[in-house]
Amino acid sequence: MLQSKYFRTCLSIIAFLTILYLGSKVFFLFNPVLAILNLLLVPMMLSGFMYYLLRPLVKFLEKHNLNRALSILLIYLVFIGLFVLFWILVWPTLREQFQNFIENMPNFVQGIQDQFTKLQSDPTFSRFFKGDTDLSVRVSEYLSNGVTWVTNSMSNLIGVISSIVVIIATLPVILYYMLKDGHKLSPILQSLIPRKYRKEGQDILADIDSALSGFIVTRVLLNVVLGIMLYIGFLIIGLPYSLLLAVISIPLNFIPYVGSLLAAVPVVIVGFIESPSMAVWSLVIIVIAQQIQDNVLSPIIYGKSLDVHPLTTVVLVLVGGDFFGIIGVLIALPVYMIAKIIFLRIYEIVIAERVEEIHITPEEKL
Repeated sequence: MLQSKYFRTCLSIIAFLTILYLGSKVFFLFNPVLAILNLLLVPMMLSGFMYYLLRPLVKFLEKHNLNRALSILLIYLVFIGLFVLFWILVWPTLREQFQNFIENMPNFVQGIQDQFTKLQSDPTFSRFFKGDTDLSVRVSEYLSNGVTWVTNSMSNLIGVISSIVVIIATLPVILYYMLKDGHKLSPILQSLIPRKYRKEGQDILADIDSALSGFIVTRVLLNVVLGIMLYIGFLIIGLPYSLLLAVISIPLNFIPYVGSLLAAVPVVIVGFIESPSMAVWSLVIIVIAQQIQDNVLSPIIYGKSLDVHPLTTVVLVLVGGDFFGIIGVLIALPVYMIAKIIFLRIYEIVIAERVEEIHITPEEKL
């Protein structure tokens, strides 16, 4: 009985559950470690993001006989120069639009009410509002609650600033060592894999590295180009806060599928306050820019899809957001890609071993 596979499996499950139960009783011992990990989570994520973004540049400079450490420092100098140009050329306009946006936020509710009142008095649109005279009031209430939430969130500004200070202080250091010694991580991980499966482990790590690199680099290029297209389109139609809204849309579009809708909401609201026709034109600009990104730029820059069904992506975003908030939303798809690669590779290994066992003849077994 002790030698039966079923008994050993049940014993392993019981031992695993026992370890989990005992671990839950002393979980408080890990609170200091969890606090440190929570503090370093965002800097580590951003460093990993920047690592995949800048690694091709480091490799390019290395091919031209430039030392790796010197290459990284040169890239840092270029980024400092770009930041100075941003501070001189872009930041004054962006700061002015941001300040005006915050100052005028309490007036947005009244602006929306005025626009709905005009639409209800217009014979062309009044038939759409029959039996729903309280629509403008309800929409104004929703927007007012949103403004109140944003205003209350500003009270957490000190905590946000302290987090930003930690990120600014730690990110360059973490990123430097990632770029300098990141190529040493793969051999270390391979050494932890049993020798029998080391070749398969090497393939898995290579696939994960390639998938993350392609996902991050291409998403950055596509979203930056999308932001530029939106800004140009907003300038053409004369949308207020055009630069601010275009800048906001870039990070929001990193959220798959849902991000484009979230980025469109403030644009349409600002356009509607200006005039209903402005809201329509701003929506047209967003749709055109999204279509150019998805159907023209994405095949050129990326060359292949992520092979993830849209419904799967939406579920991943919802689950990630429910468990880990905004961080979960951002990392849901990359984590799924990694898990999928590992699962498929392990499945292939198991199937290959089963097929090999079936084809072994009795003479070979002897």
